[in-house]
Amino acid sequence: MKHTRRKKLDAKIAVALCALVLAGCSSLRPTEAESVRTYLLEAQFDRTVQVKPIPLALTVSPPRAVPGYDTVRMAFIRQPHRLEYFANNRWAETPAKMLGPLLVRALELRTGFNAVTSADGMVKGDVRLDTEITLLQQEFTPSPSRLHMKLRVQLVEQASYRVLATQVFDATEAAPTDDPYGGVIAANRMLPRLLGQIADFAAMNGASLSEHRK
Repeated sequence: MKHTRRKKLDAKIAVALCALVLAGCSSLRPTEAESVRTYLLEAQFDRTVQVKPIPLALTVSPPRAVPGYDTVRMAFIRQPHRLEYFANNRWAETPAKMLGPLLVRALELRTGFNAVTSADGMVKGDVRLDTEITLLQQEFTPSPSRLHMKLRVQLVEQASYRVLATQVFDATEAAPTDDPYGGVIAANRMLPRLLGQIADFAAMNGASLSEHRK
């Protein structure tokens, strides 16, 4: 009799424990889902820049990214050579895809090309700009943390497929806070400067090609 009562008591305890565990799991899942935050790469450009006309059309290829950065996951490092990702913070789209329209806009405002179009459009340019993200991460090795971005850019003459110029643009910006949102703020502060440098690169080499063709 005692043995039967003991078995019933153990069974009740087991059921109660299972119920507690399941309740705990179910309460955690919505919280985790709700805590995921998404961010945009954005940039505001100065519209008052004076540019010299360049009688060429520029095509902008869709930017690419090397492995590790071709993802919506937000990368960071705490020690050299070890890439990590924030668990509940991510980009709204891959940075390469978000970069494309911003790059086209910067080139429209800061260069004097006859036309600036994306590669998926109907107009085939005289020159093509190719861009690749080779690094985009928040670095916690310095203090305060910083956003570090590298872009490899090349300008190609479309008719001959000749590479006119290649350059790596390397930029950092201190994060106002040591968290993912601080990294986003740093990235968006840095982008107008970085894309402006790329526009100047394209304009300088495009103008040189135009002069050479005369």
